[in-house]
Amino acid sequence: MKFASLGSGSEGNALLVSAGAASPTIVMVDCGFGLRETERRLARLGLEASALAAILVTHEHGDHVGGVFKLARRYGLPVWMSYGTWKAIENKAEGVDIRFCRDGIAFAVDQLEMLPYTVPHDAREPLQFVATDGVHRLGVLTDAGHPTPHLLAALHGCDAMLLECNHDRQLLADSPYPPSLKSRIGGPYGHLSNDHSAEILASLDRSRLNKVVCAHLSRQNNTPVLVREAVDAVVANEQVDVLIACQDEGFGWLDCHRGLVGV
Repeated sequence: MKFASLGSGSEGNALLVSAGAASPTIVMVDCGFGLRETERRLARLGLEASALAAILVTHEHGDHVGGVFKLARRYGLPVWMSYGTWKAIENKAEGVDIRFCRDGIAFAVDQLEMLPYTVPHDAREPLQFVATDGVHRLGVLTDAGHPTPHLLAALHGCDAMLLECNHDRQLLADSPYPPSLKSRIGGPYGHLSNDHSAEILASLDRSRLNKVVCAHLSRQNNTPVLVREAVDAVVANEQVDVLIACQDEGFGWLDCHRGLVGV
């Protein structure tokens, strides 16, 4: 099983997860880019959208769902989301094959099994996902305001993780953002700080963990150096590769077992 990103940040997000060798199953988690831009970014990875088996939606915010329905209509793709997310955006979903998923109930997309779990975020019914091919586990966690026992339980024992490291608390406090926006981002239903992300990592069973990709970094309120310092403080003495996803390039294919693919 492997994964790649078309881009990660407040200007657009899209993650690819692939399982199987000869005829792989590829799903896209979120699509916050326009149709042409999504196709362009897929081509950068040697893919066409027709190769996708489904799109999964975490929540209704534009940087995650902005391009989902045009892509789904163009290529006849089923779209999985929570009922709450659908209610928030149902007026945009006409003509799309919508399939509902909910916290704690796994569902299959061909060779992949996806486990949705709820997270604290300022959306209608937000979900994140753990993907498995029956051998390896990939944990995906972005757009959450704080760690909860529930999300920690979902993420124990993963081989690889995509983990939000949105902001440094001091940079956010010192930023020119209005107080209301600072409160939203740094609040319990906003985004994970570097400290929160390190706390999550420290709380997990990391016995199988070999790769952490730090994602959804704020351009204004974080830096890769600060992110690495926070994450390395937890995994520095372990055989864990720490990588950074960026807004413009995302990252190339990474294996969920040790080693890199296509990077």
